[in-house]
Amino acid sequence: MILLQLSSGQGPIECCKAIGLALKVIEKECRAENIEFDVVDTVEADEKGCFKSVLLKLDSKYEEKAKQLALSWQGAMLWVCQSSFRPKHRRKNWFFSGQMFDVDESNLDSGVTFQACRASGAGGQHVNTTDSAVRATHSESGISVRVESERSQHANKRLARALLFQKLEMLKQEQMTSQEKARWQQHWELERGNPVKTFKGEKFAPVARKSR
Repeated sequence: MILLQLSSGQGPIECCKAIGLALKVIEKECRAENIEFDVVDTVEADEKGCFKSVLLKLDSKYEEKAKQLALSWQGAMLWVCQSSFRPKHRRKNWFFSGQMFDVDESNLDSGVTFQACRASGAGGQHVNTTDSAVRATHSESGISVRVESERSQHANKRLARALLFQKLEMLKQEQMTSQEKARWQQHWELERGNPVKTFKGEKFAPVARKSR
């Protein structure tokens, strides 16, 4: 399973908007490459179309193709644009980051229990009369997620795995020591100085990287 997480870090709303724009670009790239594209989880910002973070699952019968696409979005990225939220703001450089995860689903099931449950909410008779929703619980940490966005239990189970993986990764980051966090912050600052992708203007037009 290939996962791609986009994050604005501690950046302002402009960085969150960059993620929303990047999401549209990635979806377009996936359609062109016949890669299945699922939004597993989002943390929305205060403004419409803006996200603090997004977790995507990319699937293809040629897994290497999905992996290469995700890798092309790994690292620090830069959006150069005058802020539409603060027109008089002098800053025009907005950073966000991407991280690819190649998840071994068999290993992920270790220590995880899955429980089928009835889906709730809108969706009509089909949703309300089938146990298609899935709850996944990681026994060691106690972290639990529930997924019911897909019609089949199998599809919801795969998304639950992806979402649980993200929650466990976030837990690891929260448990980092202050020294480890300082090293991570230093690495992030260095990455910002050499973005893997650069976009410009309200249309989020890609800027070609200069060859060295």
